[in-house]
Amino acid sequence: MVNALFAFVTALAVAFGATPVVRILAKNVGAIDVPKDNRRMHKTPIPRMGGLAIFFGFVVAVLLFFKMTIQMKSILMGAVVLVVLGVVDDIKPLPALFKLVVQIGAALIPVSQGVKVYSVAHPFISYDYIRLGMWSVPLTVIWIVGMINAVNFIDGLDGLAVGISSIASVSMLVVAALVSEGYVVIIMAALAGACIGFMPFNINPAKIFMGDTGSMFLGYILAVMSVQGLFKFYAIVTFAVPFVVLGLPIIDTVFAIVRRLLKGQSPFTADRGHVHHRLVDLGFDQKQTVAILYALSAVLGLSAVVLTSSGEAKILILVLAVALAVFFGISVFAYDVKKEKQQKEQEKKDEDNKEN
Repeated sequence: MVNALFAFVTALAVAFGATPVVRILAKNVGAIDVPKDNRRMHKTPIPRMGGLAIFFGFVVAVLLFFKMTIQMKSILMGAVVLVVLGVVDDIKPLPALFKLVVQIGAALIPVSQGVKVYSVAHPFISYDYIRLGMWSVPLTVIWIVGMINAVNFIDGLDGLAVGISSIASVSMLVVAALVSEGYVVIIMAALAGACIGFMPFNINPAKIFMGDTGSMFLGYILAVMSVQGLFKFYAIVTFAVPFVVLGLPIIDTVFAIVRRLLKGQSPFTADRGHVHHRLVDLGFDQKQTVAILYALSAVLGLSAVVLTSSGEAKILILVLAVALAVFFGISVFAYDVKKEKQQKEQEKKDEDNKEN
């Protein structure tokens, strides 16, 4: 825990100090987010690529306070690949398919060194678990790539993605501490510190965005560390802990994919249908929307902690947490469908009036 505390403070200090430097660098290399459509909430050009500062803070803390293993080296190698991809994409946007291929390649680096889900706890038999066998590699890669894009999708408001990642990191830290996974505690402390060190520059009104450099890196680390630690517990329902901790980005991503497929679009097509956009459309301002989503993430994170630390209450807490998240998602989705229907009806009325 002492090493975890030092890792947290070091990552926070390095990220905080590096962010102004990265901001200047982003301006010089042209990594600027120009508001050119209604998906963007900001009105003036803002530098991006701030995730580089988060990465620096995390790496320095890990190198100083974590005893390096082959698996951790492979995790850092995959992170470097994604950060380079993110930097290039923040300067000049890359094709979605190319990014997906590189993301899969980055995920395969730690997977090749044993960072994968070998088995999961049986949902109904507390003393048994399910071996994945040949499905271990593809399912782990899908999980990692899915989380990379989940955090990327939810990065749409000032401070939103970095705040939710901070909450997820702290939740996973507490869960790891409860089950004596010391190495996961240190890594999560470093990630939480790096996120919090960057946050003062990213909260509304943001001075810099994390960009794809940050969102892909955060999603990747959260995914691989959940695989490395939380998926390995063979107690009842604890296989669900990573899904609960990371519930908000997962739910938002699932709804985004379904929504786009129903419209005949690519799952990677950008739109203004994410949960944060819908809350803004409901009348909440940016700060209120971020606060609501922080609160929901905190509830899910607390639920994950309770799932790990208590006995009889586990199933009830899991059901309540999932029900809350699903109800919230369905409510916002239903509002969006209703709004689209009203817009179509209004357009039809306007056309009829023109004809008359």
